[in-house]
Amino acid sequence: MSLLYKADPVRGERWQALFAEQAPDIEWRAWPELGESADIRYLAAWQVPENIATLLPNLEVLFALSAGVDQLDLARLPEDLPVVRLLDPGITQGMCEYACWAVLSLHRDMLHYRQQQVERRWQAHRLVPAPRRRIGVMGLGEQAKAILASLRGFGFALSGWARSEQHIDGVDCYAGAGQLPEFLAQCDILLCVLPLTAETQGILDRELFDQLPRGAALINIGRGGHLVEQDLLDALASGQLSAAVLDVLQEEPAATEHSFWNHPQILLTPHIAAMTQPDSAFSVLLENIRRHQRGEPMLGLIDRTRGY
Repeated sequence: MSLLYKADPVRGERWQALFAEQAPDIEWRAWPELGESADIRYLAAWQVPENIATLLPNLEVLFALSAGVDQLDLARLPEDLPVVRLLDPGITQGMCEYACWAVLSLHRDMLHYRQQQVERRWQAHRLVPAPRRRIGVMGLGEQAKAILASLRGFGFALSGWARSEQHIDGVDCYAGAGQLPEFLAQCDILLCVLPLTAETQGILDRELFDQLPRGAALINIGRGGHLVEQDLLDALASGQLSAAVLDVLQEEPAATEHSFWNHPQILLTPHIAAMTQPDSAFSVLLENIRRHQRGEPMLGLIDRTRGY
């Protein structure tokens, strides 16, 4: 029985060592060296190869090496192939760290102060107390809940919005399209942690920005497909939005001529909010393999009708 790995080769070396130490019964193979492909039962990958059904005729489970699966074209995968996303605690920790940094950077006007440094201008600005800064999170999955818990200690006024009704201590929760305008109207800083689906594609657009308080700020650590980039530029130019922190783009890596690179109101990072780490993710992946071998439900199995 073999597992085929198709992702970053440097981290792949650590994955291989962990399997050799703790699961020697599972033969490790790294793309593109398939060996006898009929022996491969598991695929751990960021993106899948073409013609997967023909290439891996006995594949039983696809483990996505990511918290989301929107990078996969599910329609091109065999209908009966289980797809499992990675519930890596290291990803959640990284998302919490990044979200706190981004929120605090916007809360304390760090983009403004950075520009003043470039201009060699020494000027202090009024500080808004944390309880008067309203932070709204779009998407209330496990990562979003962890982010809200991390932000709670700073004393911010916290709210959240999701497609279905949620209840989170210390967070004002809104649900569905009907409550979205009310949620947006009280967000000084809006943080997107939504999964990317047909319903959320392009959700961060002109219509949404116009429903935020004037001068609000945006953080996107969901997916680049959530954001209509020209609408963000227009909102920044008009003053409807004051700043944005973006970790994801429509096209990655960003082209050298992309307008976000030198924009004084945009802080851009190269999709590094969280990265899968073998040492924290290995036990989760191995447990799911053992569950599959025992005929038990796997953790993180996606619902293809919902896309996550």
